[in-house]
Amino acid sequence: MAHSDSESPGAGGQGELAAYRLRRERELSSLYATARSLTVLGELDQVLPSIVREAHELIGSDFVYLSLRDTGGALALSAAAGTISSEFSSARMPAGAGLGGWVIETRAPVWVSDYRNADGFHRDPVFDRLVSDEGLVALLGVPLLVGDRVIGVLFAADRTERPFEKDEVALLSAFADHAAIALNNARLYDESRVALQRLQDAYRVIEDQVATMERAAAVHEALTHVVLTGGGPGDIAQSLVDHLEGVVTIRDRDDEVVATRFSGEATGGEGPVLERELLAEARRTGRCVHGEGADGTVLSVAAIQAGGSHLGSLSLRRRAATESADVRMLERSAQITGLLALLRDARVEAEERVRGELLMELLSHPPLQPVHPALRDRALARGVDVDRLDVLVTADCPDRSTADVVRELHASSAELSGLAGEYLGRATMLLRAEDPEAAVRTLHQRLRRRLGTPVLVVADRITGHDRAHSYTLAVRCLDVMRSLGETDRGATTRRYAMYGLVFDPRRAQELEGFVTDSLGPLLDYDRRRSTDLVSTVAAYFAHSGNLSRTAHALHVHTNTLLKRLDRITALLGDDWRSADSALRLHLAVRLHQLRAVLDRP
Repeated sequence: MAHSDSESPGAGGQGELAAYRLRRERELSSLYATARSLTVLGELDQVLPSIVREAHELIGSDFVYLSLRDTGGALALSAAAGTISSEFSSARMPAGAGLGGWVIETRAPVWVSDYRNADGFHRDPVFDRLVSDEGLVALLGVPLLVGDRVIGVLFAADRTERPFEKDEVALLSAFADHAAIALNNARLYDESRVALQRLQDAYRVIEDQVATMERAAAVHEALTHVVLTGGGPGDIAQSLVDHLEGVVTIRDRDDEVVATRFSGEATGGEGPVLERELLAEARRTGRCVHGEGADGTVLSVAAIQAGGSHLGSLSLRRRAATESADVRMLERSAQITGLLALLRDARVEAEERVRGELLMELLSHPPLQPVHPALRDRALARGVDVDRLDVLVTADCPDRSTADVVRELHASSAELSGLAGEYLGRATMLLRAEDPEAAVRTLHQRLRRRLGTPVLVVADRITGHDRAHSYTLAVRCLDVMRSLGETDRGATTRRYAMYGLVFDPRRAQELEGFVTDSLGPLLDYDRRRSTDLVSTVAAYFAHSGNLSRTAHALHVHTNTLLKRLDRITALLGDDWRSADSALRLHLAVRLHQLRAVLDRP
């Protein structure tokens, strides 16, 4: 049976009354002394153990424990005094259950002399097992009240069956009232301390933010100065090093280093592998990304982009972690670097456009007329003497756009005192070279390396200032080379002189006469009968006269091939397969095929 109060002890005479009064005086004195000691404690982790320790000495039970309510209303053991197991010290009582639930509900003291046989409250099986294992028998619980709110319960327990006297209940209740005030004061103290700490932290954050803003403003001012004064990547890298420290590296669109600056804490780094991986991620996300190397340094990489174009990268390597403000500085610096790259590209494109216009005017200029003085002066202003441009070069790269090839030709034209541009859809260049063969090989190697893909380059020596004719020869020779299976070579038109009848328009009449004399009967027959005897001869020579391979290449039966060969013999004569006749006929067929390729729209 649980009790919320008990009968007062009897008084059997004057001696007993005096002893009772003396004991009450000691208890009250101890209570007030304990209350005063609680008031001087400030922190909650000091108040809780002090409460149970003082209550244990005051009541004299086997052990005392204090449970506080959590946000869900459950009671969690927060402090204990006396012998108690670790399992019981971590006990939790669900909301509304156990003796504690009754104390909270009634907001009054409740006690039982034998917990195992008591009734009148909702039991929790888990807690009942802990009580049994602990040997707990008599239990007294008093509420910890702060105003009308119960914040917890203070328990006194014995391992033997016993009633709790009314004076004991009143004494523990009075102590609980003081303890509740001390707990509330400790809570308020902790909240005040936390609030003060938060204010101090907020003040430090504000100080850090102000310092960061000042640093960001300084970087922004420095970057603005770089833009307004026409500075370059080196100035941007130096500005970042001055404010962020570490190693700053700026690369161009070809991953070549254009600027590197470092402070006193410069580090060796992890090599290009990590930087390439971070750059790929930065290009994909458009944001600054970070990675830590094996040496403990932090590498931050921001891609320099404009629209869909990749213009390079900006990286910072240092030992300190990269903060959000530093990230914004890096991203802003990458944007400024991109702006400078666009301005530089605009200047370069303007210069390239002027050089391209000069190239077009020279190629369109009549060979027998002198160059206009204005055109000559514009070229001289760029270090180009038009009278010394005696070699024309054209380049073709199917895997790259003509604009890309022209851009690389422009980069080479400056050091060769030449002109480059796009003419009639072709990447073209005029330059001065004593040895065209050496010049075209050098250009081919440079273009091959810069473009990273096979490229054909053809050069022709200009004669009589007839630049347009050299252009035609070079372009048609390039097409002949590609028809012959060439994909990656630099050569002059002289190297393909044996095909000059095909790619030189001025020799078209010679070509027509040679082809007609050699193939006239076959061409007439094919035209009148819609046959393909010329292709049959070409396949026959291509397979060295092997009948089975020739038939397979033409997709005809061997008997059909023999009939065609008989027809060819009837048209050309019996000696068409002799050594001299076969050589002439083979060459005529090849030139006829190449002419057909060049004459295609």
